[in-house]
Amino acid sequence: MNTKWNLQLLLTSEDPEYIESLKKQVRNAWQEFIEKWLSNTEYLTSPDTLKKALDEYSTLSEKYGIDSGLSFYFELKDALQQGDPSIKAHINKIDEFATNLANDLQFFTHRLSKIELSAQNTFLDAPVLAEYKHFLERLFKESKYLLTEEQEKVVALLSKPAKYNWSQMVESFIANDSEEVLTEEGNIEKRPVSLIGPMIDTRNVAVRDSAFEALLKIRERWAPLAENEINSILEYKRNSDQLRSYEIPEASRHLADDIDTEVVNAMVESVSSKFGLVQDYFRFKAGLVNKKQLKAHEALLGLEYLDENVDPNNVKEYTLDQAVDLVADVMKNLDPEFEQIYRKFFEDGRVDVYPAKGKVNGAFCASVSKNLPVYILLNFTGKIQDCLTLAHEMGHGINDELMRVQNEINYGTVLSTAEVASTFMEDFVWQKIYKDSNDEQKFILLMQKIEDDIGTIFMQVACYMFEQNLHSKFREHGYLSKEDISEIFLNSFAPLYGDAIDYKPTKYKWVSWTHIRTYFYVYSYASGLLISKSLQNSVKKDPKFIIKVKEFLSAGTSKSPKDIFLDLGIDITKKEFWDNGLKEIEDLINRAKQLKSK
Repeated sequence: MNTKWNLQLLLTSEDPEYIESLKKQVRNAWQEFIEKWLSNTEYLTSPDTLKKALDEYSTLSEKYGIDSGLSFYFELKDALQQGDPSIKAHINKIDEFATNLANDLQFFTHRLSKIELSAQNTFLDAPVLAEYKHFLERLFKESKYLLTEEQEKVVALLSKPAKYNWSQMVESFIANDSEEVLTEEGNIEKRPVSLIGPMIDTRNVAVRDSAFEALLKIRERWAPLAENEINSILEYKRNSDQLRSYEIPEASRHLADDIDTEVVNAMVESVSSKFGLVQDYFRFKAGLVNKKQLKAHEALLGLEYLDENVDPNNVKEYTLDQAVDLVADVMKNLDPEFEQIYRKFFEDGRVDVYPAKGKVNGAFCASVSKNLPVYILLNFTGKIQDCLTLAHEMGHGINDELMRVQNEINYGTVLSTAEVASTFMEDFVWQKIYKDSNDEQKFILLMQKIEDDIGTIFMQVACYMFEQNLHSKFREHGYLSKEDISEIFLNSFAPLYGDAIDYKPTKYKWVSWTHIRTYFYVYSYASGLLISKSLQNSVKKDPKFIIKVKEFLSAGTSKSPKDIFLDLGIDITKKEFWDNGLKEIEDLINRAKQLKSK
């Protein structure tokens, strides 16, 4: 089993001449397409001609992408070696090439989106264009927010230095920072940030408090820089929204995710109305460990670390082999094809497993094209949560692999559906761990599951609301100091935590919360888990429903999320749907209270 990425599956040589030859192949292939359709407008009036043009566009996108996977290769390498200037240089050069080519190509979809409203149905109803119908629907919907062709080219050239570079700078500085901490042996050592976070998972109060204080120091140290970064990307977002006439800051996210704002609002309203449930749970947890209030870093800390009455030897830890086999068994029971896809990730060297200095924190699954391999990054330390993270990212990976049945245009997931697959797999692994545990382990796991759901649903919705407040305040005041941002952050989380948690020390958490740099991304965690709970219940009632789940996992962007889920019997436009998912979490909390009262 390979535990490091084999990036040669993407690029066999970094020789400059070889890289230039790949770029030349891409440019030549697309240049033929550009020359063919730039002056030929027949595809804007004839469905048959448009079918030919879209087939060519899809085939070239699959074979060459926009840069033959070069940016994908170096961005993955950058995730392992944060801050390496040579990698950054490659990324910048390739981005320049890809941006220029994309600018030359953008006339095709831009002109297509501007087809007269009266003629759009002719294309949407044409049988010959059936496989591209939703692609066209999305283009037509986006057209009202598009600038002119020349303006779009300028925006594309400026977007990376205006936003991405800022965020990458802060992220790389933090990833390579270190701070002194108290070790289990009683020594004071300087450790990288990637190794400090896991130190909070300990029964040694002094060690975990030291680790938390170290993280606070790192965040505060980079807060002045992050202040400038956040204001810059907020300003870029404001200006972009004004140019495109978006009514609200989150509108562009919802449009990109192919989901109605009203659906997201209904979910946010449903979740935020239950914030009191979270406060009640944390008061219950504090009572279990004889505290009136939990510290911020104790809120989601396992009882095996907080409660002296819990035997730490009764809490499972896993070797990598055990974790891999555990997830494999769950995948196999759901569907044999899931396990086959899963095993191949490790066989091919497409999973980077262990923490390392300079490696980005957290975990992710990355895919850019049906013609390129999918890669998964982990920071595995043997905890139960690491098993769940493995299942989560593999859910994404299996989703990406099953979508290969789509054409390149329909390959991919929007955020509103992406987190469904991951949380679906993760929850089934948790249920397997829970089933195989003794009574004490089950209580601990139940508490952990509740806290995972709180982190995925309630905390992400609070973060989404923080983003709403952040963008609103910026547009009102024009600039926000780090103190201003921290105040907005704390005020946004106050309704969630109340007096149950001492959350005020987390005022600089926004400094290292990378998701808020992707503008309103976090709602998808909450919606994804709540939708996946519905799919899980359907599979539990009828194991054959997994066939329908696989249809969803294979659908890509061939339909809107609303229509995909309607095919599965789920209506995400109804507030009652979201309320039902939250009722499940309330039932888990009540079950935990009942178990403890026995």
